Order: sequence, then structure tokens, then C-alpha cells
Amino acid sequence: MASPPNHHDNPLIRWLESLFRLTNDERQALETLPMQVVSIKADRDIVREGDHPSRSCLILSGFACTYKVTQDGKRQIVSFNLPGDIPDLQSLHLKVLDTSIGTVSPCNVGFVTHADLHDLCTGYPRIAAALWRGTLIDASIFREWMINVGRREGARRMAHLLCELLVRLKAVGLVEDHACDLPITQTEFADALGFTTVHVNRIIQQLRNEGLIELKGERLFIPDWERLKWAGEFDATYLHLENEKAAA
Repeated sequence: MASPPNHHDNPLIRWLESLFRLTNDERQALETLPMQVVSIKADRDIVREGDHPSRSCLILSGFACTYKVTQDGKRQIVSFNLPGDIPDLQSLHLKVLDTSIGTVSPCNVGFVTHADLHDLCTGYPRIAAALWRGTLIDASIFREWMINVGRREGARRMAHLLCELLVRLKAVGLVEDHACDLPITQTEFADALGFTTVHVNRIIQQLRNEGLIELKGERLFIPDWERLKWAGEFDATYLHLENEKAAA
């Protein structure tokens, strides 16, 4: 079992500070928030649809995804969960989970009891408001994904998703010079974008050939950010980041 993060490497604090400046008392409350930190291998479920959880999960490191599965076993990824995300925060008020959350890469996950989250929200109203804001941003992302999968074609769909991931990772300090780790497989991209794996491979090669992305293993580099944004019809407004540096 891993140790709880301090404020220097706590992605929840970094995410909240992309929205507003925390007070020392608020930062201390987050630093000392009780959590059980667990290391989970890739391709493992963290929680499952139908669960009745008494705690929520904070992604501390690694990539996870929220997904649903059809009766014939087809998976649809409806969001990627990055460090700083609490992807099942809705379980604080909804008794039954209607989605599953699984790891994409090895993850450190902090489990926080609903009782401790309620105490945090009662004692620190601005943090409660920020967590509520986070669930609203999740809903905004879901709406944008509906447009992306339903109306954008081919490379434009992939370009938009890559832009989103880069901006969200930058908000928690995980981007350097338009480069970031991206441990997402082509199969996972296919499940998120509604493509076949073969089609995802073709699109990635197209984006490479057009000089829009460079991929070296699990490292993504964007040579020309403005061109990639244009190619993906990307406007970060739906992410509702108020910190100008994070939203740029």
C-alpha cells in the first residue's frame, strides 16, 4: 500500500488550484484527508456497474476510464480519468453505480469514505462547491464526447480527444512543452471513439504523416498545437478551466 500524497504531488490539490487559489486551511484539509491508497495493475476494475459503494476513488497516478458494456460484450469508454479526478464522486449521493471504472495503466488510487467526504464538504464549503463544479464539468465533457463520437469524422475525432487529454493533463502539471505520457492503447482509443482498432491505427498514421503528432512509445508530442486544435475543432471552453495557464 502506497503513502498518501503531500500537497506538492497531490493531483486533487493541483486540479482544484486550476480553478481557484486554495487557502492554507483548505490545502491542509486536503493534505490530511484520510484515504486508503492502493496500487492497482492495468486492465483491472476499480468499481463496477451495480456496486453500492461507501467510498469514492481519487486517481493519484496513472490513467483510468469510465465505461459501459452492452449485452453482447461491446465496451464503450465514456471518459478517460486522469490524476486528480474522482470519477465516481456521484456515488456520494447516488446509491448505485451505473458505470464501471477500470485502470488503463497501473494506477495509484486513493479511496476516501463518503463519511469523510461529507465532513470535508461540511467544514469547507468552497471545496464542496469545487467538487460540485467538477461533477458539472464531467457532464460538460460527456456532452462534448457525444458531439465528437456522433458528428465528427475520422482524424478530426481523434485530434479532438488528443487536445482534450493534453489540456486536462496540463491542468494538473503533467505536460511539458506540449508533450505528455499517454499510456492508452489503440484498442482503448477504439472503444472511446467508436472505431475499429484497424481504423484507429490508420488515423494515427495519418496524423503522424501530416505532422500533427509524434508518438514515441507511450510519449505524445504535439509539434504544432494550433494546427492540432484546428484539425480537431477543439475549443477548451467546455473544460471550464479558470486558471489561464492551465487553459492555454
